[in-house]
Amino acid sequence: MQSAATPAVYTDLGRVMESITRRFLDVLRMELARIGVTDLSPTQALMLLHIGGEELSVRDLLERGYYLGSNASYNLKHLVEAGYVDRAASQRDRRAARLRLSERGLATCEGLRRLEAVRADSLLRSEADGADFETTYRTLRRLERAWTDLIRYDDAPKPS
Repeated sequence: MQSAATPAVYTDLGRVMESITRRFLDVLRMELARIGVTDLSPTQALMLLHIGGEELSVRDLLERGYYLGSNASYNLKHLVEAGYVDRAASQRDRRAARLRLSERGLATCEGLRRLEAVRADSLLRSEADGADFETTYRTLRRLERAWTDLIRYDDAPKPS
């Protein structure tokens, strides 16, 4: 099935997603200030949200959040030193670190989730809005998988 999307739309999609990501980080910065958290960056707050109520290895966190290695190390060090994350050696492999949110980290995540719920309610005013968001989410996940497969397997059609 041929789609109505043009190559220009496909090309612009990455730019739009990057812009949306920057706006999302700006909103997260504003929400951090609203709950009185001034010592975290939006990226560090996202790391807390990715850890959530679980205990993760550093590798698991990096794979979930798509963080760059040295930047992730810096941010994790800050989160541990600031008391948001507890870091302990793994029982199986003493070289590997396990991460878990501290009480301070859990409280910060709870405050952010309350604000996220308010934001979601203001955006999703009808069932149609919810359906549109679900469709957008599924489309973006499909695009993510397609681009990941393209990188891994280079199975894209060659231009003629």
